[in-house]
Amino acid sequence: MTYTSQKPPLAESTEQLRARIPGWGADLAPADRPAVPRERFDLDTGAHWDFPDAQEELIPRERSIEHAFLTPVFGTAQPLRGLSGAVRAHAYKRYSEARAAHWLLLVLADRIDAMEHHASSLLTLRPDNPITETGVLSEFRRHGLRSRREGHRVDRVHQPLDPVLVGGPWVVAVIGGVAAATLVGRAVRARVRQ
Repeated sequence: MTYTSQKPPLAESTEQLRARIPGWGADLAPADRPAVPRERFDLDTGAHWDFPDAQEELIPRERSIEHAFLTPVFGTAQPLRGLSGAVRAHAYKRYSEARAAHWLLLVLADRIDAMEHHASSLLTLRPDNPITETGVLSEFRRHGLRSRREGHRVDRVHQPLDPVLVGGPWVVAVIGGVAAATLVGRAVRARVRQ
């Protein structure tokens, strides 16, 4: 039994598996493979290398601690940046991909990255618009509430939580902005009075 002190059962032999499962191991012997008469490994592939030339690493990339080097070709579209990049780099440098901490840090880095992008959009001339970009208006225009009540939807349990998850961060950001503006206003008024 798995995860117990008892000895696990031995694996079945090839003959036992063939007797129990029709067609099991049909491709074990090369002569039984359908492509064997045409399958050839002595042909020239035209490759001039045994291992492909590696792409140049201009910006340090994150790599798993299980691997000695990066794959020969890797993506460069999303370089690490900001706090989210530091969290991602820590996840790759410190934890194995087999550890939950590695993946939880990557999820946290994604959330931090989303917040960084929302904050940076506020500094542009066209900031994010949570009303139009989250699809809230389609709830009223496309019979969103009625479609949720009809049928056998499996997501009914978390539907009340969806507005909190989507709108909650925006409400917290507005409250934080108003609180910060209030504190700054009080500080300015106190300086003016002096």
